[in-house]
Amino acid sequence: MLVAHLEAGMAINEHLEEDIIAALRRIVRGIDVRSRSLIDEFGLTGPQLLVLRAIDRLEDASVSAAARAVTLGQSTTSGIIRRLLREKLIRRAPAQKDRRERRFRVTARGRRLLDMKPSLLQDRFARELGRLEQFEQTQVLATLQQIANMMELEEMDAAPVLTSGTALEEKGGEE
Repeated sequence: MLVAHLEAGMAINEHLEEDIIAALRRIVRGIDVRSRSLIDEFGLTGPQLLVLRAIDRLEDASVSAAARAVTLGQSTTSGIIRRLLREKLIRRAPAQKDRRERRFRVTARGRRLLDMKPSLLQDRFARELGRLEQFEQTQVLATLQQIANMMELEEMDAAPVLTSGTALEEKGGEE
């Protein structure tokens, strides 16, 4: 990437590049710490909380609809759904049109957990983000999306970043 920039006649300030990488590392570390605290406080990983919220929002959610809603792969979402079922946070629900189709709904236990309003973000970040105007929040999102695009991460499954070392488990590698 650096070579491409240099060939294009664009210079990258090495100190700026190092500062950007350091900031990204701090962000990744913060997400890791929050993911661990989610597990300690609520017994859920970040992706599990995302999928539980999506199923609640979608009401009668299929695996594919939940996967699309949280930008995770279908196989990752299937593994998460198995764990949510095992923890009795969701239940199977027959589909309206085709009873063979797998649909899911949040259980009373899942509802109680969601009512505790666990946040995927560190409290301070959530508070500071909430203080920003809507357009500023949108700018933050646009900048982060631009960074992901610059790193060619558009199609990357988001689960490994949020799971604090449990990516293998979320992908169904461990039962």
